[in-house]
Amino acid sequence: MKTVLTFGTFDVLHIGHIRILERAAACGDRLIVGVSSDALNFSKKGRNPIYPEAERMAIIAALRCVDEVFLEESLELKGEYIKNRNADILVMGNDWEGKFDEFNSLCEVQYLSRTEGISTTSLIDTIKKYA
Repeated sequence: MKTVLTFGTFDVLHIGHIRILERAAACGDRLIVGVSSDALNFSKKGRNPIYPEAERMAIIAALRCVDEVFLEESLELKGEYIKNRNADILVMGNDWEGKFDEFNSLCEVQYLSRTEGISTTSLIDTIKKYA
């Protein structure tokens, strides 16, 4: 049984999120998703997510392709998350290409292409424009 692990903020869920999670799930038998905490998201992006972490975790947990969800609290703990969840494969979007190669000693690392033409940031900007 192969366990796949991926991470993300998953704020303002859109088709790009669904597609990458479905493709990540297809890489193994079990998909575990680390959802970035509100504090981690703020440190990475300089803004709070639209939906709080508990709601984002509940949304991701409700998807049929996802088997388990946990709160990712630190980028520095990625290796520990991989070990603690016995991940065989780490899947990330190709916008992170090369940034997680250091974990090849712990598991296989795969980068999947993102859905063209959609991003949470652009969706939020569009919503703000019409609000």
